Amino acid sequence: MSTAPCAVADGSGTELVLGTSSPVSGVQPGSTFEAPVTFGNKGTKTLEKVWLRYTVTKGLDYADVPSNCVRWDIHPYDELPARSQMMCEFDQAVEPGVVYAPEKLNLKALDRALYDDLDVAVGDYDFGPDEGARGPVRGTAPAAKLVERSGSVLPGSGSGGYAEARVRVNTANTADFQVSGARLKGRVGDMIDLQVKFINAGPAWVLVEPGPPVPTRVLIKLPSGTTAVKAPNCNKPAAGTYDCYIAQGWVEEDQVNTYSFRLKIDKAVAGAKGSVALTAESRPYDVNKTNDKADILLDVLGSGSAGGSPSGGESGTTGGSGTTVSSSGTGSSGSASTTGGDLAATGSAPALPLAGAAAAVVAAGAGTVLLARRRAARR
Repeated sequence: MSTAPCAVADGSGTELVLGTSSPVSGVQPGSTFEAPVTFGNKGTKTLEKVWLRYTVTKGLDYADVPSNCVRWDIHPYDELPARSQMMCEFDQAVEPGVVYAPEKLNLKALDRALYDDLDVAVGDYDFGPDEGARGPVRGTAPAAKLVERSGSVLPGSGSGGYAEARVRVNTANTADFQVSGARLKGRVGDMIDLQVKFINAGPAWVLVEPGPPVPTRVLIKLPSGTTAVKAPNCNKPAAGTYDCYIAQGWVEEDQVNTYSFRLKIDKAVAGAKGSVALTAESRPYDVNKTNDKADILLDVLGSGSAGGSPSGGESGTTGGSGTTVSSSGTGSSGSASTTGGDLAATGSAPALPLAGAAAAVVAAGAGTVLLARRRAARR
């Protein structure tokens, strides 16, 4: 395919324009639909050839790739999510003042579709793919053609031999954003590990702009009586509170963000518990709100301070020595020690042999005194 602009016969400037399009809404996952793409030539002479390019975000794909088209895949980079592009070359006359639309260039919504973008560009030269494109792969479906549409004036605007526009495609889908909490155990002075998570359980991915906002933050509050000696790179609006961002401008389906802390138990606080929660942005696609918040519970062993069951998961904990802390307060590699005095105080069975030994000693002492007196009398 040529990379130079097509010349107009009389040397007059080319003016390609794209028609304006409203967002496409109500698309069902797995369905195929026609993209609302029209363009025209506002110049004075006929163009002998044009190129049309579609760029779609990762919730959309092409129903077919015609043989006069090539496809590229583009991995995410900078602030741009993963995309794919299809460029088609049309060896057809494009008359001035006529509205055209591509035939057989249908799109399909994938299971992960929700808010997606379709970028359309038309030019009188082969302007190629965007930066980072991998491929190309030529299509094998029957060649696509341009067909005339009713109307003679397009409201869109272009810039000479090139024009581009964006269409938002909204799919009737959901994305379940959720968080997991934790159950912690340890003694005063222990260092313990805390992990809480943000999860997009899908099925959809969520693109931020220009659609509805996503919760770009997770708010984590530590249990009272603890301090973080190691924390993730999050904002800290108040003591013991961390405001953590989801890194990029979109959320992948099945994405998991883990926020790891190293805590010190400074003191036992009765009923102390923390929390992890999504912030309060509107999420119309997230119909399950019950898992948007979870508790961080702390049992301080030996203090009588214990929490209930956390919602959303559990985190393993270790004592200061690195052994697993059990509910009895002893390390898994050690055992409880006892002393004779402690056992005697309880009146338990092991104290009885000690009492018997003491009685024997007393009896032996009394016998020794009696024998000494008898010997003195004989003298």
